Amino acid sequence: MKTNCHIIVFAKAPIAGEVKTRLLSSLDSLAVTALYEKLVLHSLNTAVESKVGSVELWCSPSKEHPFFLRCAEKFQVDLHQQTEGDLGKRMAHAFDETLKRAPMALLIGTDCPSLTPEDLKEAKKTLKQGAPAVISPAEDGGYVLIGLCQYESTLFEGISWGTGSVLEETRERLRRLRWNWHELPRRWDVDRPEDVERLRRGGLIEWN
Repeated sequence: MKTNCHIIVFAKAPIAGEVKTRLLSSLDSLAVTALYEKLVLHSLNTAVESKVGSVELWCSPSKEHPFFLRCAEKFQVDLHQQTEGDLGKRMAHAFDETLKRAPMALLIGTDCPSLTPEDLKEAKKTLKQGAPAVISPAEDGGYVLIGLCQYESTLFEGISWGTGSVLEETRERLRRLRWNWHELPRRWDVDRPEDVERLRRGGLIEWN
């Protein structure tokens, strides 16, 4: 079904020792992997529940991983292969491909259980009203959502991914483009051991 907005969900295959590695100091690899799977499922559910548009799961390293195939069946979403390269290159490729098929696209990761369907609706509304870009900042200095209605590769080039300067570096690129972007409320994501405790207290997903 064609829609005027696509939601891109970026995910890695839940391979023990390769996902959410910052949590390995407080949890064993199997527990971290199980948590990561729950975060992916939660993100997909949020995207589908928003009814903003078609949901696509962009997979790494292979969209043929059994977990991704189960996700596709459970949520009735299309699977796409992430390209190779750093996060910026992979995000740029996803936007380039998606914006050839739809006038608006939102990209989210899988580590922000505080992101809501209402956030996605607000992001789409912002783009529909004419903003070229929308961002939901993260408490750690990154962002948990970025939406675009036109492709611009420079937004993803030379960014210090994985650091606390991602958001400000992205803002600077938006300023250079002279784009009047909109920012949604700040959200928190799950990256550090203390975030797991916050997740438990918040009850956003079932986690023992």
